[in-house]
Amino acid sequence: MLVDLQKFVSEQEEYNNTTSKAVEELKTRLTYKKLSNKYNKPFYITWNTRNHEEKFKSSKGNCCWVDVIGRPQSEGKDRPLLLYQRLLYNTLQEYKQIWIKKSRGIGVTTFFLYWITYCCLTKWKPGDRVCVVVGPRIDLAEDFISRFKGLFRRNFPEIYSELSKQPNTYAILNNVKVEAFPSHHVDTMRGLDRVKFIMSDESDYYPPFQQREVRAVMEGYIGKPNSDPTIIICSTPRAPGGLLQSIELEQNSLYYRLFLTYEHGLEDPNPIYSKEQIDQARLSPDFGREFEGKYLGLVGNVFSTTAIDRCISTGETLAKTAPLDDWSIPTKYVMSIDVGWGSSNTAIMISRFVNNKVQIIYSKEFTRPVFGDIIDEIWRLHRKCKGSSLQNIIIDAANTELYTALCQEFNQNPSLQYLKEKQAHAKQVNRPLEEYLFVCPVPFGTAGRQMLSHTRRIIEEQEDNGTALVGIHPSFEDLITSCRSAYATEDLLDKERTVFADTFDSLRMNLSYYRIGV
Repeated sequence: MLVDLQKFVSEQEEYNNTTSKAVEELKTRLTYKKLSNKYNKPFYITWNTRNHEEKFKSSKGNCCWVDVIGRPQSEGKDRPLLLYQRLLYNTLQEYKQIWIKKSRGIGVTTFFLYWITYCCLTKWKPGDRVCVVVGPRIDLAEDFISRFKGLFRRNFPEIYSELSKQPNTYAILNNVKVEAFPSHHVDTMRGLDRVKFIMSDESDYYPPFQQREVRAVMEGYIGKPNSDPTIIICSTPRAPGGLLQSIELEQNSLYYRLFLTYEHGLEDPNPIYSKEQIDQARLSPDFGREFEGKYLGLVGNVFSTTAIDRCISTGETLAKTAPLDDWSIPTKYVMSIDVGWGSSNTAIMISRFVNNKVQIIYSKEFTRPVFGDIIDEIWRLHRKCKGSSLQNIIIDAANTELYTALCQEFNQNPSLQYLKEKQAHAKQVNRPLEEYLFVCPVPFGTAGRQMLSHTRRIIEEQEDNGTALVGIHPSFEDLITSCRSAYATEDLLDKERTVFADTFDSLRMNLSYYRIGV
């Protein structure tokens, strides 16, 4: 208790010593009288450019907070706030919990820096707090606070000088403390008093366990006496299953959701992007994630972008003569199943050999499936392949439960002794095991690296006419995302970084059947 009291007294002294003459003069400049009452000047007086410029000139730059402190700059030129930022402003007036999925570089963080400074001087009281969570590095916290302090550099150098003397991870303005927390130290944000505003910036790029902890800590302040803050979760999307998508898919979420894709940055008379910039950005495989709000994950290192695009193009071409929904084509069909019970997903894939190419015709992940439902789905797909055309069902050898069940379903001896005999025979005659077993188990522990290497070669390979050996139709978005994000170290797949890793494992098993072009 004594330590807590000393900490409280120390913080109060620190707060009380930060209201300088320069800050008081700025607060005076932000007020105006109407009759006998005093009012704060608005954050931004109007988003109508012509009207705003007239008010700016008539007030000599004192019409609103953004003009008083100095407008955001791009290439050394002042920029007005954009139309989409009016949407942000209006949302803040109506909602307490706001989720924002944004395009890269659209200016959301800049907007909130201006908003926080304004509220420190006009809305919040001495002793109030603002908490901002950034990525898991202390320099990111320092950078945010540096940007906050830097807003005063141009028009209020005396205030900037005062703020610069404060520690690198927080700023005290008008006795309101604005503090930035790295996501791996968010536990220090618990138990604070009078928290009025919390923002988590680029939330989707925290490690998964930190995403969950950050959300828990922030939402713990909802309804708390003396706090009940406005909460902002803001990020460019990263990968499926992260914090951003989980909130986007929530039914009856407590968050109001804003989607600010690149189109919002083009709609203004003074757009933040140029059409030329967007056209150039489209050439990047990251465009969907960085500008269109798609959960694509980070670009991996297993396949080249060129190879994946070639497979997609080949998939479109194949579908013209071998439609994906026509499973009556007489050829070899192969099913692969990567099973995951509990927290992992189950992925099923089917391919066939047509026009001397491998064509993926089915790829789907099932979230936390019931065992019986997976068996039913396997039978349904088996019947679609006309039964006898299905050459093999390839599964992860680690899942003995599924192996035993499928052996019983398809009249294959499930005993370990029978399996060992077939494995020994296949090795003796130097033939693939799948020639002797319909349900064929693959041990990832010993064959995983080899399968990854084989998959890389068959995907990267191209024929003389420039087409790929594997056709992946663009409708298989999850499979394409898994290929684009697949990341490996020494041929060992990084499943934390690879999006839809279960689908990718299913692809590895499926393509292990084919020995073409390698």
